[in-house]
Amino acid sequence: MRIAVIGATGFVGSSIVHELANRNHSIKAFARDTTKLVDRKNVVGVNIDVNEVDRLAIELKGADVVVSAFNPGWTNPTLYADFMKGAASIEKAVKQAGIKRFIVIGGAGSLFIDLEKQLQIVDAPNFPEEIKAGATAARDYLNEIKKEKELDWVYFSPALEMHPDTSGIRTGVFRLGTESPVMDKDMRSILSVEDLAVVIANEIETPAHHQTRFTAAY
Repeated sequence: MRIAVIGATGFVGSSIVHELANRNHSIKAFARDTTKLVDRKNVVGVNIDVNEVDRLAIELKGADVVVSAFNPGWTNPTLYADFMKGAASIEKAVKQAGIKRFIVIGGAGSLFIDLEKQLQIVDAPNFPEEIKAGATAARDYLNEIKKEKELDWVYFSPALEMHPDTSGIRTGVFRLGTESPVMDKDMRSILSVEDLAVVIANEIETPAHHQTRFTAAY
């Protein structure tokens, strides 16, 4: 398949590119600076600012699927505004390019800790302040994309614990969920970035979610 990956040099995006390339898909990898990409078969890098909507749309044309792992940076002082603007630009470019299948890697903060009360993780009183702007933006964009009727979109929320400490673990074995975190026997929601990439690659190859959100963990 021909797959476009936006945010291809980030923590999540680079793992997705690696997994898809290993499955012999043809990858067009988008980032501001693609020199971080390791030269490898099946991967072509494109340096771009996602807010260049017209140019992005031209570069996306011909893709079967677009995967967005866009994140303007957790330490960015204008993270919320930049996230919302960039996400909207990407969605517009995907539509302009005539591509239907659109997979967004969002945040875990929009998962519900109490479905009945509609309480989301990002709104919990003990949510870390240092990542709240990004988590809130990811939640708010989920609410925006839910209004989208033209695209065959899917929004993926990672597990609550997905950080460099779990790097290098690729099991291919995990459980899927929808609106609430998937917990293990110790009431932890954990997934390595390598297995996140497996989840996304599986969804690309065998679409199971349409105009909805899902999550995964061990």
